[in-house]
Amino acid sequence: MAQQAYVTETDNGGSGPERREPGLRRLTNRLMKSRLVAGWRGDPRIWRRGIVVAALAVILALVMLLHAQIPNAVGNLGSLTETFLPWLGLFVPVLLLLALVRRSATALIAVLLPAVVWLNLFGGLVTDKTGAGGDLTVATHNVNADNADPSGTARDVAASGADVVALEELTAAAVPTYEKALASTYKYHSVQGTVGLWSKYPLTGVKPVDIKLGWTRAMRAAVATPSGQVAVYVAHLPSVRVKMEAGFTARQRDKSANALGEAIADEPLGKVVLLGDLNGTMNDRALNAVTAQMRSTQGASGNGFGFSWPASFPMARIDQILVKGIEPVSSWALPETGSDHLPVAARVEVDTSS
Repeated sequence: MAQQAYVTETDNGGSGPERREPGLRRLTNRLMKSRLVAGWRGDPRIWRRGIVVAALAVILALVMLLHAQIPNAVGNLGSLTETFLPWLGLFVPVLLLLALVRRSATALIAVLLPAVVWLNLFGGLVTDKTGAGGDLTVATHNVNADNADPSGTARDVAASGADVVALEELTAAAVPTYEKALASTYKYHSVQGTVGLWSKYPLTGVKPVDIKLGWTRAMRAAVATPSGQVAVYVAHLPSVRVKMEAGFTARQRDKSANALGEAIADEPLGKVVLLGDLNGTMNDRALNAVTAQMRSTQGASGNGFGFSWPASFPMARIDQILVKGIEPVSSWALPETGSDHLPVAARVEVDTSS
Protein backbone atom coordinates (compact mmCIF):
# COMPACT_ATOMS: atom_id res chain seq x y z
CA MET A 1 0.00 0.00 0.00
CA ALA A 2 2.88 2.32 0.88
CA GLN A 3 4.47 1.46 -2.44
CA GLN A 4 1.37 2.52 -4.34
CA ALA A 5 1.21 5.81 -2.47
CA TYR A 6 4.82 6.49 -3.38
CA VAL A 7 4.11 5.87 -7.08
CA THR A 8 1.14 8.21 -7.00
CA GLU A 9 3.15 10.94 -5.29
CA THR A 10 5.97 10.58 -7.79
CA ASP A 11 3.65 10.64 -10.77
CA ASN A 12 2.02 13.80 -9.48
CA GLY A 13 5.35 15.60 -9.13
CA GLY A 14 5.66 15.15 -5.33
CA SER A 15 8.81 15.46 -3.28
CA GLY A 16 9.61 11.74 -2.87
CA PRO A 17 13.06 10.15 -3.22
CA GLU A 18 13.02 10.26 -7.04
CA ARG A 19 12.39 13.99 -7.02
CA ARG A 20 15.43 14.51 -4.85
CA GLU A 21 17.77 12.55 -7.12
CA PRO A 22 20.53 14.53 -8.89
CA GLY A 23 19.50 15.76 -12.34
CA LEU A 24 21.90 13.55 -14.31
CA ARG A 25 20.84 10.39 -12.47
CA ARG A 26 17.16 11.23 -12.94
CA LEU A 27 17.73 11.80 -16.67
CA THR A 28 19.59 8.49 -16.94
CA ASN A 29 16.78 6.64 -15.19
CA ARG A 30 14.20 8.11 -17.51
CA LEU A 31 16.31 7.23 -20.54
CA MET A 32 16.65 3.63 -19.38
CA LYS A 33 12.86 3.43 -19.05
CA SER A 34 12.24 4.91 -22.49
CA ARG A 35 10.96 2.72 -25.29
CA LEU A 36 14.09 3.40 -27.36
CA VAL A 37 16.45 1.87 -24.79
CA ALA A 38 14.14 -0.57 -23.02
CA GLY A 39 14.29 -2.96 -25.98
CA TRP A 40 18.08 -3.30 -25.65
CA ARG A 41 18.25 -4.89 -22.20
CA GLY A 42 18.55 -8.64 -22.22
CA ASP A 43 18.14 -8.85 -26.00
CA PRO A 44 20.91 -10.94 -27.59
CA ARG A 45 19.87 -9.72 -31.05
CA ILE A 46 21.49 -6.33 -30.48
CA TRP A 47 24.71 -7.87 -31.83
CA ARG A 48 23.01 -9.44 -34.87
CA ARG A 49 20.83 -6.51 -35.93
CA GLY A 50 22.02 -3.56 -38.01
CA ILE A 51 24.62 -5.41 -40.07
CA VAL A 52 23.82 -3.27 -43.12
CA VAL A 53 24.21 -0.05 -41.10
CA ALA A 54 27.50 -1.33 -39.68
CA ALA A 55 28.74 -2.20 -43.18
CA LEU A 56 27.85 1.30 -44.44
CA ALA A 57 29.73 2.83 -41.52
CA VAL A 58 32.84 0.79 -42.31
CA ILE A 59 32.62 1.74 -46.01
CA LEU A 60 32.29 5.43 -45.10
CA ALA A 61 35.34 5.20 -42.85
CA LEU A 62 37.36 3.51 -45.58
CA VAL A 63 36.37 6.12 -48.18
CA MET A 64 37.57 8.94 -45.92
CA LEU A 65 40.67 7.11 -44.74
CA LEU A 66 41.75 5.84 -48.17
CA HIS A 67 40.46 8.69 -50.36
CA ALA A 68 43.87 9.03 -51.99
CA GLN A 69 43.51 5.48 -53.31
CA ILE A 70 40.23 6.13 -55.12
CA PRO A 71 41.21 6.05 -58.81
CA ASN A 72 40.81 9.03 -61.11
CA ALA A 73 40.71 6.84 -64.19
CA VAL A 74 36.92 6.93 -64.38
CA GLY A 75 35.45 10.42 -64.30
CA ASN A 76 38.14 11.69 -61.89
CA LEU A 77 36.14 10.12 -59.10
CA GLY A 78 39.02 10.47 -56.67
CA SER A 79 39.29 14.24 -57.10
CA LEU A 80 35.52 14.64 -56.94
CA THR A 81 35.45 12.77 -53.63
CA GLU A 82 38.33 14.82 -52.25
CA THR A 83 36.70 18.11 -53.24
CA PHE A 84 33.72 17.46 -50.99
CA LEU A 85 35.46 15.18 -48.48
CA PRO A 86 34.52 17.16 -45.33
CA TRP A 87 30.83 16.82 -46.15
CA LEU A 88 31.01 13.03 -45.80
CA GLY A 89 30.94 13.67 -42.08
CA LEU A 90 27.22 14.47 -42.38
CA PHE A 91 26.59 10.74 -42.87
CA VAL A 92 27.91 9.96 -39.39
CA PRO A 93 24.89 11.30 -37.41
CA VAL A 94 22.56 9.68 -39.96
CA LEU A 95 24.19 6.29 -39.39
CA LEU A 96 24.14 6.87 -35.63
CA LEU A 97 20.39 7.49 -35.74
CA LEU A 98 19.85 4.37 -37.83
CA ALA A 99 21.91 2.33 -35.35
CA LEU A 100 19.74 3.58 -32.48
CA VAL A 101 16.51 2.90 -34.36
CA ARG A 102 17.72 -0.61 -35.20
CA ARG A 103 18.86 -1.09 -31.57
CA SER A 104 22.12 -2.51 -32.83
CA ALA A 105 25.21 -2.52 -30.64
CA THR A 106 27.24 -3.72 -33.62
CA ALA A 107 26.18 -0.72 -35.70
CA LEU A 108 26.83 1.70 -32.83
CA ILE A 109 30.39 0.46 -32.47
CA ALA A 110 30.91 0.57 -36.24
CA VAL A 111 29.73 4.19 -36.44
CA LEU A 112 32.62 5.14 -34.17
CA LEU A 113 35.02 4.33 -37.03
CA PRO A 114 33.97 7.08 -39.50
CA ALA A 115 33.52 9.50 -36.58
CA VAL A 116 37.13 8.99 -35.48
CA VAL A 117 38.46 9.17 -39.05
CA TRP A 118 36.59 12.42 -39.75
CA LEU A 119 37.85 14.00 -36.53
CA ASN A 120 41.39 12.94 -37.40
CA LEU A 121 41.11 14.54 -40.85
CA PHE A 122 39.15 17.67 -40.07
CA GLY A 123 38.89 18.05 -36.32
CA GLY A 124 41.70 20.59 -36.36
CA LEU A 125 39.74 22.83 -38.73
CA VAL A 126 36.81 23.29 -36.38
CA THR A 127 39.00 24.85 -33.70
CA ASP A 128 40.10 28.47 -33.76
CA LYS A 129 43.82 28.65 -34.56
CA THR A 130 43.83 32.39 -35.19
CA GLY A 131 46.95 34.02 -33.80
CA ALA A 132 48.02 37.55 -33.05
CA GLY A 133 50.64 39.57 -34.86
CA GLY A 134 51.79 39.23 -38.44
CA ASP A 135 53.36 41.88 -40.65
CA LEU A 136 51.53 41.42 -43.97
CA THR A 137 47.84 41.04 -44.84
CA VAL A 138 46.91 39.53 -48.19
CA ALA A 139 43.59 38.85 -49.88
CA THR A 140 42.36 37.15 -53.02
CA HIS A 141 39.04 37.27 -54.83
CA ASN A 142 37.59 35.77 -57.98
CA VAL A 143 35.47 38.78 -58.86
CA ASN A 144 33.38 36.96 -61.51
CA ALA A 145 33.46 38.14 -65.11
CA ASP A 146 29.71 38.81 -64.94
CA ASN A 147 29.93 40.91 -61.77
CA ALA A 148 27.30 43.67 -62.01
CA ASP A 149 29.00 45.87 -59.40
CA PRO A 150 32.77 45.85 -59.89
CA SER A 151 33.20 49.18 -58.07
CA GLY A 152 31.39 47.90 -54.99
CA THR A 153 33.34 44.65 -55.08
CA ALA A 154 36.64 46.53 -55.27
CA ARG A 155 35.68 48.75 -52.32
CA ASP A 156 34.64 45.72 -50.27
CA VAL A 157 37.96 43.99 -50.84
CA ALA A 158 39.96 47.15 -50.09
CA ALA A 159 37.99 47.56 -46.85
CA SER A 160 39.55 44.31 -45.63
CA GLY A 161 42.71 46.25 -44.84
CA ALA A 162 44.84 43.97 -47.01
CA ASP A 163 48.28 45.23 -48.02
CA VAL A 164 48.25 43.07 -51.15
CA VAL A 165 45.16 42.08 -53.13
CA ALA A 166 44.86 39.61 -55.99
CA LEU A 167 41.87 39.60 -58.31
CA GLU A 168 40.95 36.87 -60.77
CA GLU A 169 38.50 36.63 -63.68
CA LEU A 170 39.07 40.22 -64.74
CA THR A 171 37.56 41.30 -68.06
CA ALA A 172 39.12 43.96 -70.26
CA ALA A 173 35.99 46.08 -69.90
CA ALA A 174 36.01 45.91 -66.09
CA VAL A 175 39.75 46.48 -65.49
CA PRO A 176 39.52 50.33 -65.65
CA THR A 177 36.73 50.24 -63.05
CA TYR A 178 38.81 48.16 -60.66
CA GLU A 179 41.86 50.34 -61.25
CA LYS A 180 39.91 53.49 -60.45
CA ALA A 181 38.22 52.04 -57.37
CA LEU A 182 41.48 50.73 -55.90
CA ALA A 183 43.81 53.57 -56.89
CA SER A 184 43.45 55.52 -53.64
CA THR A 185 44.37 52.49 -51.49
CA TYR A 186 46.96 50.73 -53.63
CA LYS A 187 49.72 52.74 -55.25
CA TYR A 188 51.16 49.85 -57.24
CA HIS A 189 49.38 47.36 -59.44
CA SER A 190 49.73 45.17 -62.50
CA VAL A 191 47.20 43.30 -64.61
CA GLN A 192 48.34 40.31 -66.64
CA GLY A 193 45.64 38.80 -68.80
CA THR A 194 42.66 38.03 -66.57
CA VAL A 195 44.48 38.28 -63.22
CA GLY A 196 45.77 41.32 -61.38
CA LEU A 197 47.77 42.31 -58.32
CA TRP A 198 47.31 45.49 -56.27
CA SER A 199 49.84 46.43 -53.59
CA LYS A 200 50.67 49.16 -51.09
CA TYR A 201 54.32 48.28 -51.64
CA PRO A 202 56.45 48.48 -54.82
CA LEU A 203 56.26 45.67 -57.36
CA THR A 204 59.24 44.44 -59.35
CA GLY A 205 59.94 41.50 -61.61
CA VAL A 206 56.34 41.42 -62.81
CA LYS A 207 55.68 38.80 -65.46
CA PRO A 208 53.00 36.40 -66.68
CA VAL A 209 53.31 32.75 -65.71
CA ASP A 210 52.68 30.15 -68.38
CA ILE A 211 50.23 27.57 -67.04
CA LYS A 212 49.70 25.91 -70.43
CA LEU A 213 46.41 27.51 -71.41
CA GLY A 214 47.34 29.59 -74.43
CA TRP A 215 46.32 32.82 -72.68
CA THR A 216 47.39 34.48 -69.44
CA ARG A 217 45.68 33.45 -66.19
CA ALA A 218 48.66 33.57 -63.84
CA MET A 219 51.35 36.07 -62.92
CA ARG A 220 54.30 36.62 -60.62
CA ALA A 221 55.66 39.75 -58.93
CA ALA A 222 58.14 40.54 -56.18
CA VAL A 223 56.59 42.73 -53.48
CA ALA A 224 58.98 44.90 -51.46
CA THR A 225 57.33 44.58 -48.06
CA PRO A 226 58.83 46.32 -45.00
CA SER A 227 59.94 42.86 -43.84
CA GLY A 228 61.66 41.92 -47.08
CA GLN A 229 61.04 40.75 -50.63
CA VAL A 230 58.16 38.35 -51.15
CA ALA A 231 57.37 36.57 -54.41
CA VAL A 232 53.61 36.75 -54.94
CA TYR A 233 51.93 34.50 -57.47
CA VAL A 234 48.38 35.05 -58.65
CA ALA A 235 46.64 32.19 -60.45
CA HIS A 236 43.25 31.23 -61.76
CA LEU A 237 43.36 27.58 -62.70
CA PRO A 238 40.83 26.24 -65.23
CA SER A 239 37.38 25.32 -64.01
CA VAL A 240 36.31 21.75 -63.45
CA ARG A 241 33.00 20.35 -64.58
CA VAL A 242 30.79 17.51 -63.42
CA LYS A 243 29.19 15.89 -66.47
CA MET A 244 26.94 12.86 -66.57
CA GLU A 245 28.82 11.35 -69.49
CA ALA A 246 32.34 12.21 -68.35
CA GLY A 247 32.20 12.56 -64.59
CA PHE A 248 34.49 15.13 -62.96
CA THR A 249 36.40 16.60 -65.91
CA ALA A 250 39.56 18.33 -64.76
CA ARG A 251 42.36 17.38 -67.16
CA GLN A 252 43.18 20.98 -68.13
CA ARG A 253 43.07 22.12 -64.49
CA ASP A 254 45.47 19.36 -63.52
CA LYS A 255 47.88 20.25 -66.34
CA SER A 256 47.87 23.90 -65.32
CA ALA A 257 48.40 22.99 -61.66
CA ASN A 258 51.52 21.04 -62.60
CA ALA A 259 52.88 23.98 -64.60
CA LEU A 260 52.18 26.37 -61.71
CA GLY A 261 53.92 24.01 -59.30
CA GLU A 262 57.01 23.96 -61.53
CA ALA A 263 57.11 27.76 -61.67
CA ILE A 264 56.91 28.07 -57.88
CA ALA A 265 59.57 25.39 -57.41
CA ASP A 266 61.92 27.43 -59.63
CA GLU A 267 61.24 30.69 -57.75
CA PRO A 268 64.57 32.23 -56.62
CA LEU A 269 63.09 34.07 -53.62
CA GLY A 270 62.70 31.99 -50.48
CA LYS A 271 59.48 33.66 -49.32
CA VAL A 272 56.48 32.95 -51.55
CA VAL A 273 52.75 33.61 -51.40
CA LEU A 274 50.25 32.08 -53.82
CA LEU A 275 46.88 33.82 -54.15
CA GLY A 276 44.09 32.67 -56.38
CA ASP A 277 41.21 30.53 -57.44
CA LEU A 278 42.75 27.08 -57.81
CA ASN A 279 39.42 25.37 -58.55
CA GLY A 280 40.37 22.66 -56.09
CA THR A 281 40.67 22.03 -52.38
CA MET A 282 43.76 21.21 -50.37
CA ASN A 283 42.59 17.58 -50.28
CA ASP A 284 42.55 17.29 -54.08
CA ARG A 285 45.54 15.20 -55.18
CA ALA A 286 45.54 16.98 -58.55
CA LEU A 287 47.05 20.04 -56.84
CA ASN A 288 49.94 18.09 -55.30
CA ALA A 289 52.50 19.88 -57.47
CA VAL A 290 51.54 23.07 -55.61
CA THR A 291 50.33 21.89 -52.21
CA ALA A 292 53.29 19.57 -51.60
CA GLN A 293 55.63 22.57 -51.37
CA MET A 294 53.34 25.16 -49.71
CA ARG A 295 51.20 25.55 -46.59
CA SER A 296 47.55 26.54 -46.49
CA THR A 297 46.91 29.59 -44.33
CA GLN A 298 43.41 28.28 -43.63
CA GLY A 299 44.59 24.91 -42.38
CA ALA A 300 47.39 26.42 -40.31
CA SER A 301 45.72 29.51 -38.86
CA GLY A 302 42.06 29.61 -39.75
CA ASN A 303 38.82 29.35 -37.83
CA GLY A 304 36.57 26.75 -39.45
CA PHE A 305 36.65 25.39 -42.99
CA GLY A 306 36.68 28.79 -44.69
CA PHE A 307 34.53 27.60 -47.61
CA SER A 308 34.54 30.16 -50.42
CA TRP A 309 32.33 28.78 -53.19
CA PRO A 310 29.54 29.21 -54.12
CA ALA A 311 29.03 32.50 -52.30
CA SER A 312 25.32 31.93 -51.70
CA PHE A 313 25.97 28.63 -49.89
CA PRO A 314 29.71 27.91 -49.64
CA MET A 315 30.49 24.21 -49.93
CA ALA A 316 34.18 24.08 -50.82
CA ARG A 317 37.38 26.04 -50.26
CA ILE A 318 38.66 26.48 -53.81
CA ASP A 319 40.04 30.02 -53.34
CA GLN A 320 43.40 29.60 -51.66
CA ILE A 321 46.17 31.51 -49.91
CA LEU A 322 49.28 29.35 -49.70
CA VAL A 323 52.70 30.28 -48.35
CA LYS A 324 56.28 29.03 -48.40
CA GLY A 325 59.00 30.33 -46.09
CA ILE A 326 56.36 32.47 -44.34
CA GLU A 327 54.42 31.84 -41.13
CA PRO A 328 50.59 31.98 -41.30
CA VAL A 329 49.03 33.88 -38.39
CA SER A 330 45.31 34.11 -39.18
CA SER A 331 42.97 33.40 -42.07
CA TRP A 332 39.33 34.20 -42.74
CA ALA A 333 36.63 34.56 -45.39
CA LEU A 334 35.32 38.04 -46.18
CA PRO A 335 31.63 38.98 -46.61
CA GLU A 336 29.83 38.29 -49.89
CA THR A 337 30.31 40.74 -52.77
CA GLY A 338 28.78 40.83 -56.24
CA SER A 339 30.73 37.70 -57.16
CA ASP A 340 29.81 34.03 -56.98
CA HIS A 341 32.94 33.50 -54.82
CA LEU A 342 33.73 34.82 -51.37
CA PRO A 343 36.97 36.77 -50.97
CA VAL A 344 39.46 35.25 -48.54
CA ALA A 345 42.22 36.97 -46.56
CA ALA A 346 45.14 36.04 -44.36
CA ARG A 347 47.61 37.69 -42.01
CA VAL A 348 51.13 36.29 -42.26
CA GLU A 349 54.54 36.81 -40.69
CA VAL A 350 57.15 37.50 -43.36
CA ASP A 351 59.98 38.17 -40.92
CA THR A 352 60.32 34.79 -39.19
CA SER A 353 63.81 35.48 -37.77
CA SER A 354 62.59 36.54 -34.31
